[in-house]
Amino acid sequence: MLGADILVEMLARYRVETIFGVPGDTNVPLYSALQRRTDLIEHVMCRDERSAGYMADAYARISNKVGVFEAPSGAGAMYSLPPVAEAHASSVPVILMTIDVPLPGEGRGVITELDCVKLFEPVTKASIQIKSPEKIPEIIRRAFRIATTGKPGAVHLVIPEDMLKAEVPEGQYSLHVEEECQSFPAYPTMAEPGRVEALLELIEAAERPLLVAGGGANRSRARAALQHFAEKLNVPVVTTITGQSTMPDDHPLAIGVIGDNGYHPHANMAMEEADLLVYLGSKVGSVVSIGWSFPSKNPARKVAQVDIDPQVLANMTENALSLAGDVRLVLEALAIAARDRPAKDDAWVDTLNAYRQEFWAGAEPLFQDTALPLRPEPIVRAFSERLQHPVNILSDAGTPTPYMTRFLRMGDTESTFIIPRAYGGLGYAIPAVVGAWKAEPDKTTIGLFGDGSFNMSVGELETLVRLNCPAKLIQFNNGCFGWIKGLHRMEGRGANDCYSVDFTKANAARIAESFGLKAWQVQTLEEFDQAFAAALEHDGPCFIDVIVESLAERVPPVYSWLKKTGRDPLSLRSEKLAF
Repeated sequence: MLGADILVEMLARYRVETIFGVPGDTNVPLYSALQRRTDLIEHVMCRDERSAGYMADAYARISNKVGVFEAPSGAGAMYSLPPVAEAHASSVPVILMTIDVPLPGEGRGVITELDCVKLFEPVTKASIQIKSPEKIPEIIRRAFRIATTGKPGAVHLVIPEDMLKAEVPEGQYSLHVEEECQSFPAYPTMAEPGRVEALLELIEAAERPLLVAGGGANRSRARAALQHFAEKLNVPVVTTITGQSTMPDDHPLAIGVIGDNGYHPHANMAMEEADLLVYLGSKVGSVVSIGWSFPSKNPARKVAQVDIDPQVLANMTENALSLAGDVRLVLEALAIAARDRPAKDDAWVDTLNAYRQEFWAGAEPLFQDTALPLRPEPIVRAFSERLQHPVNILSDAGTPTPYMTRFLRMGDTESTFIIPRAYGGLGYAIPAVVGAWKAEPDKTTIGLFGDGSFNMSVGELETLVRLNCPAKLIQFNNGCFGWIKGLHRMEGRGANDCYSVDFTKANAARIAESFGLKAWQVQTLEEFDQAFAAALEHDGPCFIDVIVESLAERVPPVYSWLKKTGRDPLSLRSEKLAF
């Protein structure tokens, strides 16, 4: 077999159904092998290597399988760096294959030559060069094992072009696979004996225990286990941004989102008032802890932490108890250990739900505000009311984040809301909807982004049309890098005194139409509601360009910003607060 055919066969045996990538000089042999086996693997041609990586990222988050993408040498490899870094830091298993210049050309000034192994080492679990074609199966097995075991993450493979062209005699390789590593988490680990019981004792002894679900709870597929255990002992749950979707938003034990960006004040109040915090798959990073200032110091408050990565445990907190193990397995063991234990009384949960009811009642005037340009709150309300569940929502880390995180409510257990939070790069949502759709084609797929993000990935609109991906795209059009402009306003600058953050407010609907999408530009809430209803009924890709107020016109629901401007970030009232 040719090395390229061995590679394709191995990927197919690991249940890879879709590879995302961009054609180039060096990866022609790979494309030839993929063309010979279109019955096994579909190749999705992207318009940018960064987009290919974001597609693989979203595919992995939703499918529970490894996302695979490929790139040619040189610039193709360099463009692939941002999505690999994002996936790795978010504990998402992806494998990037850069098809490199032939080995004999090393060190001889071959065009596009680059030390890709070193380039990707800081942002992957492993960066490996294949140096002989008979080792292709072995290294593919290693790549899937590394990506899916322990704390999931990214793996990078450098495959010189001549490895793909080489003929490998039968008997010099084995095409066997490890079935356990076809999905993640593979070989999930369990905390040592006695630790689960010790955690249960801490929870039972606490008067106001609180479960804090982070991104690791989603990675371990712990939704059902979390809800079951929370209901068993009547313990409330808050989530980080990456922990969203672990509980239905309308569940009486699902209190809300904590931290800095788009937080719920009642959820942050729960953190402050709890006498036991149980972090489940959370690194307790800067956003969750609001720069490690939250919750406030309280010697009477105990902290327990569950994480599959022992290096995370007690790294940012003084733990009364640390458990190294898979979140789902630990929660399932907790439920078994608690099967004969009585549930907590309702007093703590009732208090938190009273806070929550006051918050949502206070937000109602914002939802009714239809002044122009539209503010985000009424758009989020109309968006939520029209959603057809289950749904996969992919959002950029910019303008949509604070308002969607705070005001979007999804009441089912099958929907997913994803924001890339590791590096906050723009340009994620448009390509990500393709990966999400490939992972779950039967679910409605929606992308949310600002116009700053749109201009970074506009080329992928052609990909959506070519694939007839029926995603619904919603752009928040405010003619600026809103988050950064807001930071300028925080320094006391006037709206017209912010430097190098404003750009032309283009008619993105016309741009989308030129690619072949069904598109609308809307300014009023009625227009948005009608366009969104029509988009949900349309069986192809759609684009809604919403003219909105800039995020920099008033202080968004960001804890640290509110505090810096002299407001009470724990106020349960949602107000229109000018800078």
